[in-house]
Amino acid sequence: MNTELRLHGHIDDSIEFFATAAGADSSRPQFYQQTGDVLRFFAPGNEFLLSPRGVSHRGNGGSFCEYMFGVEQPLTDLAKADIRNRLILYGTSYDSDNRLIFSNKTEGAHSFNRLFLDGHAIYNTFFFVHDTSNSNIKEQQSQILQALGKTCKRTLELSAIDDSRLCAELLERLPKTASIYLFRLIHKKHRSYQERFRELYFENHNLGVEALTELDTLADTLVIDRYQQERIRIDVMYQHRDNYRIVDEYKKVLISCRQKGQIDQHANARLTRLKTLSVRQGIPTALFMALDELLKTKEMETPREAPYISDTRQILQGLLLQEERFETSFDSNDMVMLLEAKQLAAKNRDHTFEHLLLETGKICDEKIRDGADLLILENFSYIITFFDRFDSSSQQVSQLAFMDGYCLNDEVIRSLLGSREAFETLQTGLFEKLFFTAIEENDYLGRFGRRKLKLLRRGLERIVADQQSIPGLAGDLIQLNEEERLYLLLLGQAKEKIRNSYSRYYTRKEQDELLDEISRELYEKKILEKDVPKALFEDVVIHIKKEAIYLHNLLPQIVTDRDQGLRNDFLTNSGLDRFTIEEIEREYFVRHDLDPNALIQLRAG
Repeated sequence: MNTELRLHGHIDDSIEFFATAAGADSSRPQFYQQTGDVLRFFAPGNEFLLSPRGVSHRGNGGSFCEYMFGVEQPLTDLAKADIRNRLILYGTSYDSDNRLIFSNKTEGAHSFNRLFLDGHAIYNTFFFVHDTSNSNIKEQQSQILQALGKTCKRTLELSAIDDSRLCAELLERLPKTASIYLFRLIHKKHRSYQERFRELYFENHNLGVEALTELDTLADTLVIDRYQQERIRIDVMYQHRDNYRIVDEYKKVLISCRQKGQIDQHANARLTRLKTLSVRQGIPTALFMALDELLKTKEMETPREAPYISDTRQILQGLLLQEERFETSFDSNDMVMLLEAKQLAAKNRDHTFEHLLLETGKICDEKIRDGADLLILENFSYIITFFDRFDSSSQQVSQLAFMDGYCLNDEVIRSLLGSREAFETLQTGLFEKLFFTAIEENDYLGRFGRRKLKLLRRGLERIVADQQSIPGLAGDLIQLNEEERLYLLLLGQAKEKIRNSYSRYYTRKEQDELLDEISRELYEKKILEKDVPKALFEDVVIHIKKEAIYLHNLLPQIVTDRDQGLRNDFLTNSGLDRFTIEEIEREYFVRHDLDPNALIQLRAG
């Protein structure tokens, strides 16, 4: 008969704990004792101590937690989709051949700050096992690994409050005479921040100015440093259901590159496309930054540090070394250099920049805790404010350019105007350079995306010149968005009709008949309320003709002859966006059962 005993308590206003003893021997009336402010949990040969200073342990067992950003994850774990948790056994290490070895030295102690920094930011679980069948610690640890290792690394129960199901999972794999002792530690302030961030992010898959302000205020109230905020945010964003597919595919490509020791041209093309798709889906780049950090290797790093990274390192180090003379050691030119470096780092998927920024933030927090002048935090916050403006503006402009149906409301336009004014105070033309020029050079930018950017750029300039109102620009964008919606609707309907009913659509009469039939059906379904502009429908027909020319005339020749020049010429001059062309190619390869690797090579060229 198995029974459970559970003790719940709070170490202080930050740390909460649940202690559970379950199994054959857990029916004894007491499995803990308290001396002053120290709680001792025990079984023969094992003990676990909780105090306001942290935890300490003796005997067998270990700890486990869910993997999240900041928790060191070996490639062997990362490559297996079903492994979710990190497992650490006391007294274990790896030899020179990467084999796990055991020792009898299992005692240890951990402060709460270090525990929630190196481990999970919110939930960490310790355990030990009592079994009278073996008294040798090394052998006990080896047996625990064999019995519980897979379960500990794969269980889904580590964020639950009730440990009953987790105890049952583990007891099933232990001898009948064994008991297990679990100690779940919870950081209450981090959990409060996580829960509020999840509510705000999951509501709209995005965070507006008000939400960000609320979160900053909450973090200040709870005294959560910037690094822990970032860890929690990345973890929540990754768990969003819409982010899994693209992020996991990105991870698979990076793992393959890690195993080969380099990112070749084919892999680079795939990574670039996935990053562009992530913009269309509204997936935050922070998720990709976390993967790049986990999977980078010496072989993948360039022998020399990129100039923009060197400049960033020098500026940030100067900020820390000359904190008392910030006004004279940091100026607008330095801020412009940092912004341009941030843009280059994002373009090159080089997250060394973000790593330097996080490290600087941690050092600033440590300096403030050690009594440094608050001026260093104010000056670092000045930099972060510009970076937040950069991230917000970049996200809004990118989504407008790449996401079908996305439009900017008055509030967002007003925010962009504020950012434009702030960036222009640093350097004239900086806003244009950061948020329009780079996107216009993107190969995946489509026809309507380019028109939206042009309209937004001109509208912002006219508002500043007092020649247009904010609602006026919002209305122009809505009108263009409606034109895009109608264009895509007609394109889909026309393709369907041509596929099923119309073998030809080249003469004016055939096109008029096609337009009449589509319009009539859309009116009957109450999807269309006004006449379709003929010029717009003519653009749809031209689009379909271009697709047909590429599919039937050019693509077979390109595939047969591996003619990259012909493909690139069509990409440049056809007016079709790259997503459309790549979808045609994908369907062609599937229909003709061609080697998918040949498609990857075609695109990489």
